[in-house]
Amino acid sequence: MTDADREIGVLLVDDQELFREGVRVIIDAQDGMRVVGAAGDGLEAVRLVDELRPDVVLMDIRMPEMDGVEATRQIFAPERAARRTEPVRVIVLTTFNLDDRAATAIRYGASGFLLKDTTPAMLREAIRTVYTGNAVLAPGDLAMLLDAQFRSRAAPPAAYQALTEKERQVFTAVARGLSNTEIAGQIYASESTVKTHVGAILRKLGLRDRVQIVVFAHEHGLV
Repeated sequence: MTDADREIGVLLVDDQELFREGVRVIIDAQDGMRVVGAAGDGLEAVRLVDELRPDVVLMDIRMPEMDGVEATRQIFAPERAARRTEPVRVIVLTTFNLDDRAATAIRYGASGFLLKDTTPAMLREAIRTVYTGNAVLAPGDLAMLLDAQFRSRAAPPAAYQALTEKERQVFTAVARGLSNTEIAGQIYASESTVKTHVGAILRKLGLRDRVQIVVFAHEHGLV
């Protein structure tokens, strides 16, 4: 079974039951995805991610017991992530556009954020987008958030220096938000070659996905 044929399992995390049930109806009505569980706070969310192994988590920012930022940090903690055989993606849900707390969650590993008043169609598309390892935030908005987070830049680690010249070209293009198709046209290569370069970059830098390449680039002043 290919990724395109696989049903996407979604975990809902929000302290308002009415909101959770409304989102459940939207997701379960869509072919190719289903809700596998729900949590009312961050503590329960972390536990259910380990137990249910969802593909995508819709994570509210403001909750009792443990908020969505700390829950995201714990979900992507190295020791917990190392036990997974399949990746998990987190979409943060917030009521504020360009929320600084959402930006912190992205630094911890979230794949972007959505406003809680988004449309059902945009929600479903966002789930599909992060499932493939992409961000659900426009490159310009993501850059604005991360620039505010990283007011001082750390020097690039030795691992970055180990990238080949072509890999650095691809790295820069990904950091700017270009798709594989756009990158292929830019470097005069096939999309499969671009995917190979992206995979090598993730492996060499110890990153999870394309969103983390963007975070890495801003953290080290490489864009």
